Amino acid sequence: MTIETIGIIGAGQMGNGIAHVSSLAKLDVILIDNNPAQLTKALETIRANMNRQVKRGLITQADEDSAIKRIKTSNSLADLKPADIVVEAATEKEEVKKEIMRAVCPHLKAEALLASNTSSISITRLAAATDRPQKFIGMHFMNPVPLMKLVELIRGLATDDDTFSQVRDLAEKLGKTTATSEDFPAFIVNRILLPMINEAVYTLYEGVGNVDAIDTAMRLGANHPMGPLELADFIGLDVCLAVMQVLYEGLADSKYRPCPLLVKYVEAGWYGKKAGRGFYDYSGETPVPTR
Repeated sequence: MTIETIGIIGAGQMGNGIAHVSSLAKLDVILIDNNPAQLTKALETIRANMNRQVKRGLITQADEDSAIKRIKTSNSLADLKPADIVVEAATEKEEVKKEIMRAVCPHLKAEALLASNTSSISITRLAAATDRPQKFIGMHFMNPVPLMKLVELIRGLATDDDTFSQVRDLAEKLGKTTATSEDFPAFIVNRILLPMINEAVYTLYEGVGNVDAIDTAMRLGANHPMGPLELADFIGLDVCLAVMQVLYEGLADSKYRPCPLLVKYVEAGWYGKKAGRGFYDYSGETPVPTR
């Protein structure tokens, strides 16, 4: 099977990014979300990001125009019937993802592949909620999708070789480099990255340094492009907490215990940049540390 049409469930930050790179790679895109306003916002984001690429000379205006025409939006899973592969990019909650898997399968053609963009949840467990575990795989894009080159590929227990090969070829067609991970909690990137972020939150919680000191220390002392607390805000503190909970519950090791301050920020709705407030306050022209 040649993958020519990709379905994407979830039109948030990750979903619109996957739609962006897929349409530029000359794939037909069916972008699904149950919120029509989110679909409108996703298309606006894609256009704005492509406009930046045009201005930088990375793509032509003709590239943008043809790519936008390839993206169709819908709030009905039934419209995924033509898709050769469907990538789920919904919220990082296992039950939500399983519910989507169960709901989408009856609408897919028999040969269609199914992937999840989960950043931490067991691919084997998600696959078990489908009618095609052998055709199911983890395809974890990095954020922001148009800029980040990596895609983690994660095989579940039942994933067959043909599915893995086709999805690896698809990732390369999208201009990505792949890294293959075993199906362990949080895979490779987040298994390493999120405990570092969690430790930075502990460093703040215990008063070792304030937000500015911690981020400055890691930017200049470790040559990181972003400080860990700034990066946490960019990822979303709710996502960071969800991944840490998967690690803590899945590996039963106290070193993965989410910092109580991270929990408190999420309880307050201070999710980071997308909420306008996290470890930084984004209400003004320049982000201001909240601690």
